[in-house]
Amino acid sequence: MGRRYDPERRQRIIDAAIRVTGRDGIAGLSHRTVAAEADVPLGSTTYHFASLDELMVAALRQANEGFAAAVRDSEALADPGKDPAAELARLMGEWLGGERTGVELDYELYLAALRRPALRPVAAEWTDGITEVLARRSDPVTARALVALMDGICLQVLLTDTAYDEEYAREMLGRLLRRRETVSPDAVSG
Repeated sequence: MGRRYDPERRQRIIDAAIRVTGRDGIAGLSHRTVAAEADVPLGSTTYHFASLDELMVAALRQANEGFAAAVRDSEALADPGKDPAAELARLMGEWLGGERTGVELDYELYLAALRRPALRPVAAEWTDGITEVLARRSDPVTARALVALMDGICLQVLLTDTAYDEEYAREMLGRLLRRRETVSPDAVSG
């Protein structure tokens, strides 16, 4: 009997990896657990992803897309007449106010790069992509600081089980943006 053509299998495996990680954490992720979750033969997971790191890279890329797409697609961030700090604070609030498991999963995969060097380029892609969008409203140095501040605020909310304070986020993001306006361009680029 010939091999059954299944063009959706790779995507089902990635989706299963995200569900397994969301439910059991990185420690619960294996080719075997993903194959069971996706209802595919074990050989399918190793065919599409030779290593667990390859599977985690694909899962991280997919998981990272949600917030990055919201930032990329924000009309308010593209509008020079709108307050970018208010828009970023609003977007973070929507993201953190959504399904908590999804946000935790994003950060769990993102922080897995600390121990898994194969994930670092994907984590950097996410940071660089958002920085690029934000640099259109500031400069590359300030944009990177904005991303770091947003990560910090999100991690504090997740790790301390405190409520997200949109006004605080708007004020802190605004301070970074206002600080940029008061510093000379030479000081920012150096």
